Amino acid sequence: MGWIITILVGALCGWLASLIMKTDAQQGAVANILIGIVGSILAQFLFGNMLNLGGEAAGNGFSFWSIVWGVVGSVVLIAILKALRVLR
Repeated sequence: MGWIITILVGALCGWLASLIMKTDAQQGAVANILIGIVGSILAQFLFGNMLNLGGEAAGNGFSFWSIVWGVVGSVVLIAILKALRVLR
């Protein structure tokens, strides 16, 4: 059951981040899920572990703050992908 929640939260985070970064038209559902999951992991690493921001909430479980940090991490990931010209 945990992997289903991971996919759903990843899809939500990736979709919201793609709307913020205006890349929704070129991304499909699978890209949104992958960017959301990787973005949540990135948020946990950067903000939770390295900078000690967000505490336990960055990428930890299903809550409002984990979704917020997941979207922030996904936005950072999309910005990196845009800089590398993977996304336009």
